[in-house]
Amino acid sequence: QVQLVESGGGLVQAGGSLRLSCTVSGRTFSTYAMGWFRQAPGKEREFVAAISRSGDDTNYADSVKGRFTISRDNGKNTLYLQMSSLKPEDTAVYYCAARWLSTTVRNGADYWGQGTQVTVSS
Repeated sequence: QVQLVESGGGLVQAGGSLRLSCTVSGRTFSTYAMGWFRQAPGKEREFVAAISRSGDDTNYADSVKGRFTISRDNGKNTLYLQMSSLKPEDTAVYYCAARWLSTTVRNGADYWGQGTQVTVSS
């Protein structure tokens, strides 16, 4: 019933910017804490950024602080990840995640998207 669909991935040069989107359908978007995770080739999936149900509280992995910004539009049922100053080490498949009636997805998620590829060239 709950579906998460990511978009906006692609190829970008180091130092460039990219904006990812995640549309959510099936249930009331505002009841879910949301976030982004990523998985690089040969590595485990890691936390990137999280946002509360209202959008007032956010937190980030140390590796992306100051470069990435997470936001949400509850009226459009959409989650965003604005990425700037991209580095080759940011190359990964990025996944949208949701957790029902929770403050954060850092402790686990109930639903996951299929992922979108982000490739940063040096």
